[in-house]
Amino acid sequence: MPIISHDTLIKVAHAIGGEKAAKIMEVLSQNEELTEDEIVSKTGIKLNDVRKILYRLYELSLVGLRRVRSTNTGWFTFYWRAQLDQVEGFIISQKRRILEKLEERLKYEESHSFYYCHTPGCKRLSFEEATEYLFRCPKCNKPLVFYDNSKIIEAIKKKIEKIKSELNG
Repeated sequence: MPIISHDTLIKVAHAIGGEKAAKIMEVLSQNEELTEDEIVSKTGIKLNDVRKILYRLYELSLVGLRRVRSTNTGWFTFYWRAQLDQVEGFIISQKRRILEKLEERLKYEESHSFYYCHTPGCKRLSFEEATEYLFRCPKCNKPLVFYDNSKIIEAIKKKIEKIKSELNG
């Protein structure tokens, strides 16, 4: 597997947990292992937020941990590390999930006719919904006219092809 770039790693963390997660991943990627307290001191993020984000990243296997019990207190100290080798797998699984949703959406778009009043803020309705409202917009009461969704279908197909080529390439 190719090594994920530093930028990609930070973007993935940001997508998962925002700016704070990106900061945490940044410091983890520059160090072999860090305790929660060390992460707090290097990022300025509150301990509770650091813990929430670390556990979220841990659930996704993007960070790993090692715990060591103190012989004096019996308390555990957690040493956190970035798991760069897991990022590509995470990205691939997210792309597959998106692909599945796009394919469902494509099927929906291709199997329905839509009607719209062409008023900003109003939504388009399926034929079934339009008949319920006697082809009048439920929001503004303007007449509903056929809505050509061929551009939407084309855009979804292009996105599906792009993701498929990324997954196969």
